[in-house]
Amino acid sequence: MVTSTTRRTALALTAIGAVLVPAAPVSAAPGAPAPPSVDLRADVDRDGRVDVTGTTDAAGEDTWNTARGAVFLPNIDDDTKRCPTAGPGGKPLTDAALAACDDASDAVINGSADLADLARVRAVPTAGLPATATGAVSVPAGGRYTRVFVKRATGWAHVTGKTRLTAAELRGGLEFAVESTDIVRDSKVWDGRAVIRLTVTVPGRPAVKDDITLRVAPLLTHHHLQKAQQVLVTKVPGKDDYARGQQAFVNGLAKEVKAAGIGLPLVTFDKYEDIWAQDFVEPGYVSMTGPGGQRQIIRVMLRSAQPDREAGRELFERMRGDGVGVVQVTGVRDSEEWTLNSMGNLETIPPYTHGGRSFPAGRIIMGERKDDGSKPARAMRTMLASQGLQDPLLLDTSWLHVGHVDEFVQFLPAPGTPRGWRLGIADPEAGLKLLRDAQKAGHGGTRMFSVPDSPERFAPKETIAQALASKWLVADNTMAARRIEANLAVLRRETGVTDAEIVRVPALYTRGTEPVGERGDRMPRLSRLGAGQVPDVVAEHGQQKRLVRRDGRAAGPGAVMTSAYVPGAVNGILLAGDRYLAPRQWGPVIGGKDVFNAAVTAAYTGAGMKVSYIDDWYTYHLGMGEVHCGTNTLRDASAAWWKP
Repeated sequence: MVTSTTRRTALALTAIGAVLVPAAPVSAAPGAPAPPSVDLRADVDRDGRVDVTGTTDAAGEDTWNTARGAVFLPNIDDDTKRCPTAGPGGKPLTDAALAACDDASDAVINGSADLADLARVRAVPTAGLPATATGAVSVPAGGRYTRVFVKRATGWAHVTGKTRLTAAELRGGLEFAVESTDIVRDSKVWDGRAVIRLTVTVPGRPAVKDDITLRVAPLLTHHHLQKAQQVLVTKVPGKDDYARGQQAFVNGLAKEVKAAGIGLPLVTFDKYEDIWAQDFVEPGYVSMTGPGGQRQIIRVMLRSAQPDREAGRELFERMRGDGVGVVQVTGVRDSEEWTLNSMGNLETIPPYTHGGRSFPAGRIIMGERKDDGSKPARAMRTMLASQGLQDPLLLDTSWLHVGHVDEFVQFLPAPGTPRGWRLGIADPEAGLKLLRDAQKAGHGGTRMFSVPDSPERFAPKETIAQALASKWLVADNTMAARRIEANLAVLRRETGVTDAEIVRVPALYTRGTEPVGERGDRMPRLSRLGAGQVPDVVAEHGQQKRLVRRDGRAAGPGAVMTSAYVPGAVNGILLAGDRYLAPRQWGPVIGGKDVFNAAVTAAYTGAGMKVSYIDDWYTYHLGMGEVHCGTNTLRDASAAWWKP
């Protein structure tokens, strides 16, 4: 045990690179009493306890990296549901006012659940202190984002600059509780590091200090090796044709969720009627080890960087509570493309190590439009990168009208394989082959789509032969295949994924848009729409009005933008490690069998998945989305994010 004035002030944060040069130690004058021993401890080895008698938490306590170092949580949930969701008379609060309240927005520990979210720091008992000794706690690094409480005989008290610890308290040992008031949003502003300092003063002697370093837990997004625990979806009220169809989708989803072994009921958003539950939120989490080695977790609902997307308010109004917080970014520029900021454009590669880089918590992928330089909001990308663990990888979605990565790529659990997961990829060439094979077999006159008419809409009537003879279909899918292969090359390079780990799922895309209806919503040119107008609620809550027409503007000769022609099978939802829910294909029926359903089933069963289907044609597909776009999942976050 070292007892110098600056015993642990030299901080070598390997993940941050900050170094503070220690001052020279204070030497006692000959014959003078030895300076008191000051020793702060934290849960450096992340086992859920602070070791004040041994050495397990002593080594490396002034450093922090992904493998070792004390962690504390951004205490942004609302354990007692004290945060207001409306103003006087029910007047809506501003987004800023909604976000301003959480458990860390006051200097009070709000009950036992709130206390569990605070990391512990302990001061080893300091023997031999005279009654005149006093102690003080400060936070010389990260103090703006860090709050400390001390446990006293009367309960937990907020530590301020005026707080004085008595000699009796110091002799008996002290316990502190530490919270962060926010996540890391920009590592150049705050890197997440907090240094807690205990200073002991005895009149007539030099002050003696000790430091301990903590870092706030990173905000992480879920990946598909984490078990689904609850499914989110929007439910549209009403009795019209569309509402009934969407309600049927929700009911069917509930049955599939139960069959997959998920015991918790659906979370149904119902206030803002934004059916794209994947797009206005990305569920994430922060965690540290709590008592007994169990993970202490706060779920974090990350609101899309679309400030005018009202549905994101329901995250504060309904979901925030005990163990659930909400984060929204600010500073989003009007010039940043709105649709790229939907969270369907944020997915996570499961954990992997390749090329000397390790991602034990997985790695984020997002889509950008390389054709014109559009990217997701800088504020969001900065925040995600600043967590330090999931370094976002950008893929090119220029060729997609909506532009989301979930339109062509996914990740599937694969126990027993080298990586533990496979990459699912849309395969337009396989989709074209299905049509060509059917035509060669004499089925060119079979209707391309088997979707039934609804009371208010008519199903598409084109045949297989007409689809193949159309001006665009073959060209569009040849282009889509080329673009997908270019993205696949990026994923191969970054992850090392091999051909044996790729699941190719038949798909077809179609180009362009043309206005339909008085509102000018845009839909594909082929007869997917039938004779009906797309309901407002399907139009991505106004998102399609924001899809800039890029035909002729995108870089490169003949550059076009596409969306799914046949419902995108990769745009489904993983309900369990071996259960996948795909959008029903409604493809050509030949010999009593939907050839696309059969081919999609074969692709997934070959990868060890059990496939079921749900109809989303009129509810989501016509709005350029599928099952995945209309749902979301809360997943198990109990695994340690710092372990490979």
